[in-house]
Amino acid sequence: MNLGALRERLRVIIFEADTTAGRNFDVWLIGAILLSVVTAILASVHDYYDNWRLGFLTLEWLFTIAFTIEYLLRLWIVRAPWRYATSFYGIVDLAAILPTYLSIFFHGAEYLIVIRLLRTLRVFRILKGVKD
Repeated sequence: MNLGALRERLRVIIFEADTTAGRNFDVWLIGAILLSVVTAILASVHDYYDNWRLGFLTLEWLFTIAFTIEYLLRLWIVRAPWRYATSFYGIVDLAAILPTYLSIFFHGAEYLIVIRLLRTLRVFRILKGVKD
């Protein structure tokens, strides 16, 4: 498969909710967003975080890597990457992954992970596109 065909296939999967692959991707994305939000909420409870620190850190990095790959794929497959990157959802997607990377360099940046809650807006956008 050449790169053009791969880009088109990924475009259909990521942006077209009326295909089986698109619906499966949307379900995966909704699940990942909701699980990442629940993880961030639970990690904010000191008793839970103290007992499950390594698990929370592992999950946080897994979600961040998955969302980073998704964000980069979106930039790669759209015709106007800068337009997507500066769109509302592009900014929200970037803001959702930046805190984890910033926490490597700046202590306390991990508390910005609550920005990931904004990604739940994508869930509503996906559900709006679902037809009965």
